[in-house]
Amino acid sequence: MKRERPINADLPDQEPVAEEKTAEQKPPEEPEPARQPKALTPWLLGALVLVAVVFIVAAVLFGTGGSDRSADETAPAPNVSVSGDASDSGSADELGYPAFATNNTTRIGGSDPATIAAAAALAVYPSTSPSQRPQAVTLVPEEDWAAAIAASVLMAEPVRAPVLFAGADATSEALEALDPATTRTVGGGGSAAKQAAKIAELRDELFASAPQAVIVAPSAKPGIAMPAAAWAARSGDPVLFAGVDDLPAATATALRRHTKVPVYVLGPSSAISSDVLRGIGAIVKSVKRISGETPVANAIAFARYSDDGFGWNVNDPGHGFVLARDQGPEDAAAAAALSGSGTWGPLLLTDSATKLPAELRSYFLDVKPGYTDNPTRAFYNRVWVIGDEERIDVNQQAEVNELAELAKIGGGE
Repeated sequence: MKRERPINADLPDQEPVAEEKTAEQKPPEEPEPARQPKALTPWLLGALVLVAVVFIVAAVLFGTGGSDRSADETAPAPNVSVSGDASDSGSADELGYPAFATNNTTRIGGSDPATIAAAAALAVYPSTSPSQRPQAVTLVPEEDWAAAIAASVLMAEPVRAPVLFAGADATSEALEALDPATTRTVGGGGSAAKQAAKIAELRDELFASAPQAVIVAPSAKPGIAMPAAAWAARSGDPVLFAGVDDLPAATATALRRHTKVPVYVLGPSSAISSDVLRGIGAIVKSVKRISGETPVANAIAFARYSDDGFGWNVNDPGHGFVLARDQGPEDAAAAAALSGSGTWGPLLLTDSATKLPAELRSYFLDVKPGYTDNPTRAFYNRVWVIGDEERIDVNQQAEVNELAELAKIGGGE
């Protein structure tokens, strides 16, 4: 049956983001044998609420018993329990709802980036069988947000390596479950620009092809840089860094490797100046700016942006989204795997734990899905909520759920 168009599919796009352009833009091993499955351990299941609840069904279906198994057999699902007496009906809080999930949102819980990254990686790679495991993961120091954002590019095809944070208990437990063939450590030394340039070079080696675009993000404005992680994971476009008034030598050198590849500068002139943009334009053939004055506005601008195949171009219903706090740049990298798989969607930001910003509410209303006659043929929105309630509380999550809800509009019986 032919798929119906969403009721608001023909709404006009927003006015394009003001951009600066220096020139015409010109478009420019075999996996190893499956390894013996490993079951998740109880400690991680207790720490990662999301993963525990997601696997409830798996626990019922597959049980927890087992002995020697071949690599082709399914691994046992983890032991999972729900608080409260089995004879009781159980409250919403005991079951983890709505703070864990609603009908249009799912929370990746965690009070720190390492736990969030572990949960996100296991959401993308459940690891109950060899086919559900990544071939590689990327380890970065938890305090190195710039390297983590740059490393998000390795989540794109063909590497598909989620970011984990080195040294944490949650990471050790996640690695035990994910059991990757390769673990690569990046970051941990040098400036943001130097580390990002090294990761971009590694990306070129592993991908064996030039990127379609390059993002230059502000090293002095982490909140503005955050959305770059989601796009890098989605596209394979590397992230480089620049200062407010400084184009680092490492970034310039990295740009010279791909002078015909378009460059997109993320953030307003207060984050990366027009002088820096002109300096980039002296190296490459095309440079443009994606701009929002605040982290919240900048993330929305990037979500809306489209230019000759670059950008999310999310201006209509039927998409996935990832929502995080603007004060945790490491969280952007921790959640990047969600933007490069599943419902593939942009990172959006909120500047409060308790209140959804008005401009973000307006954006969600612009892309709210609707139907006239048949909801099963409509397009749907789905939102990942990142972090615990100290980051984004349940009231804000409930508001996002309402904004993402499919609505009946007009005619129909």
